Amino acid sequence: MDKETQAYFKEVLLKRLDELYSEAEKTVAGMTDNEENFPDPTDRATLESDRNFVLRIRDRERKLISKIREALQRIEDGNFGQCEECGDDIGFERLSARPVTTLCIECKRKEEAVERGRGA
Repeated sequence: MDKETQAYFKEVLLKRLDELYSEAEKTVAGMTDNEENFPDPTDRATLESDRNFVLRIRDRERKLISKIREALQRIEDGNFGQCEECGDDIGFERLSARPVTTLCIECKRKEEAVERGRGA
């Protein structure tokens, strides 16, 4: 992959990383600054349910942050855009759709077929 394309994906990944950190900060601020005290148990349950939902989303985003950091490291190492299974180029379209991917479309299909076969 050429340096210009790598620079493009680095910019995309850094922008997404900033967005994720910003959302995490908003969540923390919203949960620590909130002094909501609902006397009605149903309202409290709704609030807790909403908080749990947001925390599940943030947990998924935490995992995505880790994948973004790994992708940025692959850019620095010079092996971004190469399939870790077969060594072929992953392809611009696939990287555009999922810049943190480590597998080309064919290797990903094979992996998913194996998972389906195991019932995972």
